[in-house]
Amino acid sequence: MTGSVEGGRSGVDPPASGRSLYFAGPRTVRVEGEAVPDPAPDEVLVEARVSAVSSGTELLIYRGEMPRGLAADETIDALDGDLTYPLKYGYATVGDVVAVGAAVDDAWHGRTVFAFNPHESHFTAEPTELVPVPEDLSPSTAALLPTAETATTLVMDGRPRVGERVVVFGAGMVGLVTTSVLAAFPLERLTVVEPVAHRREMAATLGADETLTPAEAAQVGKRGDPPGADLAYELSGRPSTLDDTIDAVGYDGRVVVGSWYGRKRAETDLGGFFHRNRIDISSSQVSTLAPDLRGRWTKERRLDVAWERLRDVATEELVTHRIAFENASEAYRLLDGGPENALQVLLTYE
Repeated sequence: MTGSVEGGRSGVDPPASGRSLYFAGPRTVRVEGEAVPDPAPDEVLVEARVSAVSSGTELLIYRGEMPRGLAADETIDALDGDLTYPLKYGYATVGDVVAVGAAVDDAWHGRTVFAFNPHESHFTAEPTELVPVPEDLSPSTAALLPTAETATTLVMDGRPRVGERVVVFGAGMVGLVTTSVLAAFPLERLTVVEPVAHRREMAATLGADETLTPAEAAQVGKRGDPPGADLAYELSGRPSTLDDTIDAVGYDGRVVVGSWYGRKRAETDLGGFFHRNRIDISSSQVSTLAPDLRGRWTKERRLDVAWERLRDVATEELVTHRIAFENASEAYRLLDGGPENALQVLLTYE
């Protein structure tokens, strides 16, 4: 039987209803039924297959630790509101194009695409807002594209050099994929600092030369000639770790802060060797490219690199849980319980 979608073309009957996830308040998540949107003439309708939960940004929103009134993301059309409850959020959805608008090329119909879109079963978007998924990558792997893009950005911003000693604090998803990218560089030593044992083990499989607990990390700043690391990344999501990161680098060392703390304050000790050692602390944020890279780099080029980096990572080993979309609240309770509970959670849409 052939059906149609108002304003678009489809080869199947449109679904009766859609579903969207809302952060309704601190530690309150709801999945609500919504009408399936009709694609405008210049849009397509996407039916989701899987979406990845960010255990960093989304947990801040889940816990109510995000800055209220801050724009969700001014560079992503699907996140056009602010961070005030109730809100839709998420930015890692993979699905299939099930209908196309009258002005859209039929070639888009049936494509599997990635979208920086909140967690919901159906949504419309212009083709320019979508990223076709390479045929050799599974939807589950493709959902990790933002993580690979973030890792790519972190490495570009850190500018690791031949023979440097580099330390990554935090072996969550971003830390692990960043470790994988850094492992391709001819470094003297790549160290990962992480309190959770199985995450340290994963870091080793992804190319870390050594893994340390936070208590053991104090030695990093004292060893070597000259002593200390050349470059350190703060990716733990814990403001207190920033002091440890600064202590790990030596004279003229570089610290890149990739964690977003939300409303959590970072009470950093800058009264010790910070000034004397001329330590440079910089931020890294994936929404934009560093100004000095924009002459030759675009977001599209960076995405192409991120796809390649995903091919180098055993993504199936990083995905520890797949949870049905209707049970999304369980996913957030699991992640909220502690980093030892899960690494990467995917929401699946049946």
